[in-house]
Amino acid sequence: MTSKGEAQSVHTGAPAPMQEALFTHDLPEEMTESVGYRGPAVCGAAGVTYRQLDYWARTGLLEPSVRNPTGSGHQRLYSFRDILVVKVIKRLLDTGVSLQQIRVAVSVLREHGVSELAGITLMSDGASVYECTSDDEVIDLLRGGQGVFGIALGTVWREVEGSLSELPGERPDALTPAEHPGDELRDRRARRNAG
Repeated sequence: MTSKGEAQSVHTGAPAPMQEALFTHDLPEEMTESVGYRGPAVCGAAGVTYRQLDYWARTGLLEPSVRNPTGSGHQRLYSFRDILVVKVIKRLLDTGVSLQQIRVAVSVLREHGVSELAGITLMSDGASVYECTSDDEVIDLLRGGQGVFGIALGTVWREVEGSLSELPGERPDALTPAEHPGDELRDRRARRNAG
């Protein structure tokens, strides 16, 4: 991913994005890094399949930051930030960006704090991904013929936040796992243990 300092046609001293003002508050208690969401909730909020999510965790593209167990018997737990990045990965894949470029973009996004993500717009020409933090940077990329599409992370943030408000989260140290409607694996285990 090319940041504003690396793209030739992008300003380096641009003013802070207007979008950032919408996200100066801290995450709500239920969306902090100490609360995690299981695979089915992540898939529902980000619009990916469980197979994709599992593959990305196993290959290191995006490992869950709340709990990433090895072996069976423990569920992965993804943070709000993880889910935001999963949704960005999905959008980049849908637009034809290569997995190699997506890996670079994800590594750069990991360097930002959660609140900083809302002020970033990712632009791509199909080959490279550019990080823009102001309207001027987006315009400069478009003028240079580099930007074909953009993903405003603030918009993705609001979509994920709205989706997660309807889905159960849990703390990694909870003795009893949270109820997850549609968790077929948990239902099968419960039936097997009861019978």
